[in-house]
Amino acid sequence: MTNTPPESIELRIKAVPGASRDDLAGMLGDRLKVRVSAPPEGGKANKAIVALIARELGIKRAQVEVVSGRTNPEKTLRIAGVDTSAVRALGDR
Repeated sequence: MTNTPPESIELRIKAVPGASRDDLAGMLGDRLKVRVSAPPEGGKANKAIVALIARELGIKRAQVEVVSGRTNPEKTLRIAGVDTSAVRALGDR
């Protein structure tokens, strides 16, 4: 997790598409492990990840963006308009 512009935070994740359900699986090294049921085809898994993170943080999906790793399981998300502590708390769930 790094701070980028003052209003946004970068979150490194490890995506597991095709899981039985959408959930946060805790930290895996320095990345948050995120399971989604969507397949890794046509951006479906990325959309599901964005929706899950937004729901968990109580923000709009437009505030979450995949900034790197669109076709890779290791991704970086940029999250706007949320407190750093709220993002850090995702790893504790």
